[in-house]
Amino acid sequence: MTDPETLGRIAARRAELDGLEEQLTKQLTDVRVERDELAITERVLARMNAQIAEERAATAPASAQVAGHAVLLIPHREPDIAESALPPEYQRIMAAVRQGGGPVMTRQVGEVLGLDTGVRGKLEPLRGKLTKLAERGWLRKLPDGRFTPRP
Repeated sequence: MTDPETLGRIAARRAELDGLEEQLTKQLTDVRVERDELAITERVLARMNAQIAEERAATAPASAQVAGHAVLLIPHREPDIAESALPPEYQRIMAAVRQGGGPVMTRQVGEVLGLDTGVRGKLEPLRGKLTKLAERGWLRKLPDGRFTPRP
């Protein structure tokens, strides 16, 4: 013979376990749904990153090997090429020339860029970059050695 009190305890425990099972089943379903959403998010992000990398590669300045070193090539200025196609260092140089408000000497550009303008050796590489920008049509070099932005 089974005791009614024991049967009541068993039924109560069974109901408690059934409730716990229902709760755990819901949690497991929620976990699986979130895991699937994360997998989808990872795939979307991977596609977006690949697309961004392709766009950056398409607009990145071309480079070449010179004496075993990678050297950035400065594109010739054309109507369909934005200043953003220049390497960041050259973009800063262009901004410094524009900031001068008129024809500027290499020393003035160096000061804006924070170079030690008292040392001639620090200005020569900058002068070379300014000349390269002028040769490629981004700047205009005046006969007196000053530079101005092209309109």
